[in-house]
Amino acid sequence: MAWRLADRTLDLARPIGAGIVNVTVDSMFEGARSGTPEQAVEDGLALAEAGFEMLDVGAVAAKAGPPVPPEDEAAALVPAVEGLARQASVPVSADTFSVEVARRALAEGASVVNDISGGSEEMFELVAETGCGYVLMHIEGPPREDRPWRDYGDVVDHLRAWFEGRVELARELGVREEQIAIDPGLDFDLSPEQDLEILRRLGELRALGLPLYVSLSRKDFIGALLAGSWEGRLPAGEREWGTVAAVTLAVREGADVLRIHDRSSLQAMHVAAEIVSPV
Repeated sequence: MAWRLADRTLDLARPIGAGIVNVTVDSMFEGARSGTPEQAVEDGLALAEAGFEMLDVGAVAAKAGPPVPPEDEAAALVPAVEGLARQASVPVSADTFSVEVARRALAEGASVVNDISGGSEEMFELVAETGCGYVLMHIEGPPREDRPWRDYGDVVDHLRAWFEGRVELARELGVREEQIAIDPGLDFDLSPEQDLEILRRLGELRALGLPLYVSLSRKDFIGALLAGSWEGRLPAGEREWGTVAAVTLAVREGADVLRIHDRSSLQAMHVAAEIVSPV
């Protein structure tokens, strides 16, 4: 498996860890809040030094909230992307669903757009134009809005059909399949039970022939499992070892890229990969 980015092709014979860098003060995990672009560059370089093979930089928290003007998002995101693209030896992805912000981040050295909106024609056209890598995440409505969980029937079959349709549209607009990685969007419009079913059956999504990008670090479903209820779910700061378990099993089921916060999860990913697929 390989993934074509703007400036390189990643060999995914072994899974890689995408370290999370948030140029925010309100992201869900307090341990990953870089309040300024300068701090984000410092934090990202530390993750790269620790062994993360990609850096995913965002400036808008994924949780529900009012719209963030593109100029405000770009003011935080773009300098961080530029600094990390220049100083780090690993590829940098821009975590944004704004086409305007994505264009500016790509111009400053980002090689991937990580888009939690499920894609738009304008975003697909930008990806085709620039040749960047692209993370297509499943979501059933606008990001940053709370919605009730939906009954999808067989949730994995639903995701397979959804991805097939979105990838076909992207191809029609000029995006090459080798640019696309797919993210099941755990916690986005999905219940904890659906998240678990997806994780058990990741291999069925990987069978689509695209790199499987799994963002599960410290997510709410892990907090709910650890606490025994959604309402009483543990806060993000208490979900590290639950994340380690989920990362380990995601590797066994075929995850290619793990978007994670912690060095403990990175170690678990590498050890699991060696056990599952020895050289």
